[in-house]
Amino acid sequence: MEKVVFIINPFSAKKNYQPFLDSLIQKLPNAVYYVSESVEATEKFIDEHINYTDVFVAIGGDGTISSVAQKIIHTEKILAIFPAGSGNGFSNETNFHKNLDELLGKIKSKKSREIDTFLVNDKLSINVSGTGFDGKVVKEFEKTSRGFKNYIRVSIRTFFNYKPIKIKFITEGYQQYNGKYLMLNIANTRQFGNNAYIAPKASKSDGLVDLVLVKKFPLSYSALFAFRMFTKKLKDDEYVTYLPVSQIEFKVSTKNWHIDGEFNKIKSPVSVKVLPKSLRILV
Repeated sequence: MEKVVFIINPFSAKKNYQPFLDSLIQKLPNAVYYVSESVEATEKFIDEHINYTDVFVAIGGDGTISSVAQKIIHTEKILAIFPAGSGNGFSNETNFHKNLDELLGKIKSKKSREIDTFLVNDKLSINVSGTGFDGKVVKEFEKTSRGFKNYIRVSIRTFFNYKPIKIKFITEGYQQYNGKYLMLNIANTRQFGNNAYIAPKASKSDGLVDLVLVKKFPLSYSALFAFRMFTKKLKDDEYVTYLPVSQIEFKVSTKNWHIDGEFNKIKSPVSVKVLPKSLRILV
């Protein structure tokens, strides 16, 4: 295991990382691990270990995983995950579980495969990113103690007061989709997290992302939308549109985004570009 490092986000999972660390040290007394102080500190740690490490293990949520991934894309380094976030969408989609013995077994076998990532302007995303309603929800959610119940509360409160965003496509052939939307999502995998499937047909290895346009819908549709999202049955209808793309550019009337569940400010115009087979992940 000398070619493996473990990077822990101490703020994930309600700051309850010590049980994982205790278990890791018990099973691997000589484990190389780092309890991160910041994104910048994590990047520095990876830079210091990149030349003699084969597997980087991210312990945290999608934001933590994305921070590690952006340092090892386009390399032979392998990403592994111990899920410890609020939604764990990416780890759910890549078959990582809260089971340390299972993870160590995977690391020992060191089998991996390449998957896609994508850029939103200069921001790397591995899972699902978006703007509009869910960008606002993430901004408000980060003011809470997190957790799925708080996410639902914030979502409901935000929905009733949120004004649709305006989207104008620059890429030729997509102008018919110009208009006002509740939200726009870019999905490399199928789910936000917590088994909420915003793009049930998305694939992380087909060279495409699903651009998901959702118009603001009446309260009478909300139960059907939620049911379809949690049962992998969302589809094109009068409120939802799916556009599989490898690259696209558009203008949007808000700077509020979330990148893999982390709030970001991104200026318009926005360019989305898939990076095919850019990240090697443990299987």
